[in-house]
Amino acid sequence: MTWSHALKETARTGLAIERTRTEPLVAVRGACGVALVVGVALWLGSPTLAVSAAFGAFSAGIATFQRSWRPRPWLALAAASGLAVSTFLGYLAAAHTFTFVLMLAVWTLMTGMSWAVGPVSGLVSTQMVAVMLITVTLPTSVMGALSHALLVGLGGVVQAALIVLFPVRPWGVQRDALADALAAVADYARRLRHEPVAPFDPKPLMDARSAAAVTPRQARRRPRQLSGYRLLAERIRPVLASMADPVVGAPAEGPERDRVRELLAATGTVLDAVAHAIRHGTPVRVDSDAMAVLRMPEDGPKLTGAARRAALRLFSLVADVVEASDEPVEEVSAEGRMVHRFLPRPGIGGTAAMALRAVRRETRWSSPVLRHAVRLCAVSVSGYLLSTTLPLGHSYWAPLTSTMVLRPDFAQTYSRGVARFLGTLAGVLVGGGVVALVQPGAYLSAVLAVLSVLSMYLLLRTGFIVTSACVSAYVVFLLSIAGEAWHQTVQARVALTLLGGVLAMVAYAVFPAWETPRLRDRLADWLAANGAFATAVFEAYARPAERRPRQVRDALLDARAARAAWEQSETQAHREPVRHRGLSRPAARAAQTALSMMGRVAMLLEAHLPERDAPPSEEAGDFAAALRRALPEAVKAVRERRPLNWSPVHESLERWRQRSGGRPGVALRDAEQLVDALDDLAEALNKGARQSPTPRDPSQEESP
Repeated sequence: MTWSHALKETARTGLAIERTRTEPLVAVRGACGVALVVGVALWLGSPTLAVSAAFGAFSAGIATFQRSWRPRPWLALAAASGLAVSTFLGYLAAAHTFTFVLMLAVWTLMTGMSWAVGPVSGLVSTQMVAVMLITVTLPTSVMGALSHALLVGLGGVVQAALIVLFPVRPWGVQRDALADALAAVADYARRLRHEPVAPFDPKPLMDARSAAAVTPRQARRRPRQLSGYRLLAERIRPVLASMADPVVGAPAEGPERDRVRELLAATGTVLDAVAHAIRHGTPVRVDSDAMAVLRMPEDGPKLTGAARRAALRLFSLVADVVEASDEPVEEVSAEGRMVHRFLPRPGIGGTAAMALRAVRRETRWSSPVLRHAVRLCAVSVSGYLLSTTLPLGHSYWAPLTSTMVLRPDFAQTYSRGVARFLGTLAGVLVGGGVVALVQPGAYLSAVLAVLSVLSMYLLLRTGFIVTSACVSAYVVFLLSIAGEAWHQTVQARVALTLLGGVLAMVAYAVFPAWETPRLRDRLADWLAANGAFATAVFEAYARPAERRPRQVRDALLDARAARAAWEQSETQAHREPVRHRGLSRPAARAAQTALSMMGRVAMLLEAHLPERDAPPSEEAGDFAAALRRALPEAVKAVRERRPLNWSPVHESLERWRQRSGGRPGVALRDAEQLVDALDDLAEALNKGARQSPTPRDPSQEESP
């Protein structure tokens, strides 16, 4: 993609307004928190105190909108605490330009590194810097700064208290995630009717797993409708795929294929009914005809072989899904032993240790997070220094814009830069026009600010240009409480917003963190995870008595995470104006297809894992050992752009064929498909390395 095309695409993305589901009750609750804090501060304090308190409540409310599966009062408290500390330190340092610039550099560097923990941490840290830059412009003393900081923290306490006192749809996010997972499996079943090798997007299952991470106390209070469904959905998925696959399941045409289509349609109907019941908290109501299909016919089984075994397992799993809501809630036995498994969440100490480890992993020059932190620090400091030399005042607005615009990836930075400028222009003009025409007093300005907050909360997920407009109007009305002139606000905000946005976009072009050169590393990680998953499955066939279900399960989760990381990187790279020297776009798509097939083959084989009393398979053990030996060198070859060599795997497969005596089983057929996928991967990467064009600019090939 050329620079002109990339800029056009990112600008179009930034200006897009999406129609998405709003959360009016949550928005009203957050706006009430802002109104309560502003009103009390105006009544008992001064306009400047009201502005500080409003910023604290506003940012704490935004923190509760971030994607989190847990009840989120602690997010508001954490955001408000960070805002209070940053505001107080900013007040102390604001008296001298040098000390404030030094603090701004340290704060923005830490903000950039917080993206290593996750997007929620990065966004909340960004809010801390933004509010600190605004509130330090309000004149006060050291004791006044302390009172401002306490009011900022009070805003977060109020928002957290409202979340606890007025919960909106308790466990609603968990219900939606679990219902989405079941609905995704239902849709997959219907697609398999017409496309027996249809792909499956694992993201709903990954989201459901994240939503299931609860503490023992939460597990005891969890509604019974949320227990057990996720694991059943994950077990149904490979059974559906193995039954529909024409190689290991029913034939491509004939009576058995018709029977499989009936089972797939009935499964989709039942899973949709269960998903609806989970989402709305109602009893499960399923179609009787669909349930009749999911039973053994009176005239005997219509499927044979592996397809019949998969159908019998499907009958049992679907019945478990329908009856799962009647399972007991108790998670701990009288002796203190766990009865039901759940995903343990670390406490505050464990969370802090995990965050420190994540930051430590990114403290390398090739890390895009570290490069983002350095870029954010440099742009914020330079924007502040440039703003102080201009006769516009409001020197905080340019670094504020840069902080809100800059993101670790190219597409978000440039799309947000365009959206930020145009949204700020619209918000400042509308807000300034209202102030000029109405000339509101402090209380009317507070009402207008609260209405702007309510609009932003309602439209938070519609697009960055909309939220930028609402936030800009909110800032105009808030500063109007403190008596700031509207015409100065409009002129300065527009000019400095343009300066901050341009600085952010130029900084990314000068000091990029391209995702394109990392594609081979992502492919190598995905190959390693898929190989570990396939090896674990074949080892379960080799030694059924020693099979450990957790080993296969963990390998599956690692493969799923590696695939998600590749898809995210590939999406970002597709929007970058960079070409990969050793991997063309067609080769990347072919490699993705091969690795997807490799993972699908392992998943099909997982659906037919033998019982512990089944006889061991020496051939499967030999194949697993050969794959394990060849995998590290193959992963290294993918990273270093060398040809892949699967000779040991081919030799083991040939020995297996000779010992099978012309009667291949399910495991051998899947092993043959797996080797075909590995050969396709080798061909795609070798061809891509030969045909990939040379980048126009050597600096574009710099590793992030």
